[in-house]
Amino acid sequence: MPFINSKVSVAVSEDQERLLKEKLGKAISLIPGKSESWLMTGFEDNYHLYFKGNNDSPMAFVEVKVYGRENPDAFDKLTGEICKIFKEVLGIDADHIYVKYEAVSNWGWNGGNF
Repeated sequence: MPFINSKVSVAVSEDQERLLKEKLGKAISLIPGKSESWLMTGFEDNYHLYFKGNNDSPMAFVEVKVYGRENPDAFDKLTGEICKIFKEVLGIDADHIYVKYEAVSNWGWNGGNF
């Protein structure tokens, strides 16, 4: 039950959003036991972000929430892949991307909790 939400300072076209969704869907498998079949994604474009007091470069804040335990090694690999994806699709440099991870022990779906 992973969820990846991104806030980016640039406009995202439908084609770019579809490509991001597809690439993130593949990348989530870097976390053992996670797959696109349970992945939910969210995209917020034209978001007002400032980094180091400036907003003159494209930037992104990406949140990854997963049901279960933390996996620092897998998270590190996924961060590299997320930075690669956002550079390829939106032209955002890795040094202008923050990725936040959160492991969640209570996750609801379909009227109940796991």
